[in-house]
Amino acid sequence: QVQVVESGGGSVQPGGSLRLSCSASGFMFNVDSMNWYRQAPGKQREFVAGLTSRRKTDYADSVKGRFSISRGDWKNGVFLQMNEMKPEDTATYYCNVNYAGADYWGQGTLVTVSS
Repeated sequence: QVQVVESGGGSVQPGGSLRLSCSASGFMFNVDSMNWYRQAPGKQREFVAGLTSRRKTDYADSVKGRFSISRGDWKNGVFLQMNEMKPEDTATYYCNVNYAGADYWGQGTLVTVSS
């Protein structure tokens, strides 16, 4: 019954904002970390932001100062607030959960930044 689901993707103009949500359920104990990755067409998947069980945050240099990862309820997952968005942010965004040495992934949500 483990499940990871993303939502909140869409189309936005450069300089705009979007907030992604990741809902994680079915984990008996606290997860080790929750992370956001993204993959643009023809490119490799890359790390965007992460949050550990100690609430420590990590960000890719390309999004630092613009994106923010946060937790509302650990059982309910995390959010990714994306501000001052650029066309280079266009990608499918994936929620990743690390638990007991294993990785769990959502199906992804598409974000498009264009004029």
